[in-house]
Amino acid sequence: MTEITRIGVLGAGAWGTALAASLYAKQEHQTLDVPVWALEEDVAAALRNGDGNPLFLSGFDLPSMQASTDIADLAGAEAILAVVPAQFARASFTTLAPHVTAGTPILLCAKGIEQSTLSLMTDVLAETIPQAVPAVLSGPSFAADVARGLPTAVTLACEDEQLGKTLMSSIGQPAFRPYWTDDLIGAEIGGAVKNVLAIACGTVEGLQLGKSAHAALIARGFAEMTRLGVAMGGRAETLAGLCGLGDLVLTCSSPQSRNMSFGLALGQGQKVEDILASRNAVTEGVATAPALHTLAQKKGVEMPICEAVNAVLSGQTTVSDAMTALLSRPYRGE
Repeated sequence: MTEITRIGVLGAGAWGTALAASLYAKQEHQTLDVPVWALEEDVAAALRNGDGNPLFLSGFDLPSMQASTDIADLAGAEAILAVVPAQFARASFTTLAPHVTAGTPILLCAKGIEQSTLSLMTDVLAETIPQAVPAVLSGPSFAADVARGLPTAVTLACEDEQLGKTLMSSIGQPAFRPYWTDDLIGAEIGGAVKNVLAIACGTVEGLQLGKSAHAALIARGFAEMTRLGVAMGGRAETLAGLCGLGDLVLTCSSPQSRNMSFGLALGQGQKVEDILASRNAVTEGVATAPALHTLAQKKGVEMPICEAVNAVLSGQTTVSDAMTALLSRPYRGE
């Protein structure tokens, strides 16, 4: 594969819309066909009419897009960006499968672990669209920044380096810079774990425990992320890059992150169900926390921060008790 001229986008939430907008910006410099699949007809209609995406990414002047709710419109795509939330990936991939030709690379852009199976998104893809070639796109990238064309760097994980270079050339541009690795597991673990840790960091902010505690939580959370990534078969150096540490720092440091803002509200005393009810977008860390908790136990990996988040979300403990338990842990070597 030397040149990709048709790239499909599966999912038109904030991140899917931002990625599609980035691809449409490339049309000024190369021939590129970008069909977009949206679940909601009003979202598809707004994108088609050049009205942006008021539901998921409001306030942006976006180009008119080739958008529809018919997943068959992605047929013939030479690459597909899969941007549906992790817990809905299996159903979406199953519907997409008949329209994917053998050898088509699918870039997995959702960051999470499937609750019911503890599967990474690459595993879900292999089970539902076995003829596809898996790739992972992950890194410190707010949808609003990408939609504005602000500088962003991400990890593009793909086993075949030549295909990786083709994909980087196809989706990259000066303000959107992908960096290649062949470590898909490391890229996936980084993206999944950072969302749960961001809830913890937001909670610390909501409790007004100070920036020192916030920094300590990021550092110790990164240790948890690395332990699990290595236990799963990923590489520590991958997790020290954009898709691990980079994404962790961004997501844990700004209320612009849905996960961090969720934790912030939690720390301020709001209830889990009330926070979720007030949102129209998925907070991936909430869905990932229980799967991550079980996966860590299965792998024998100690992840006290992530375990505390899961305990709070599941109602097993309170925010204050979880914080007390973390601060009461025995002293140990770093």
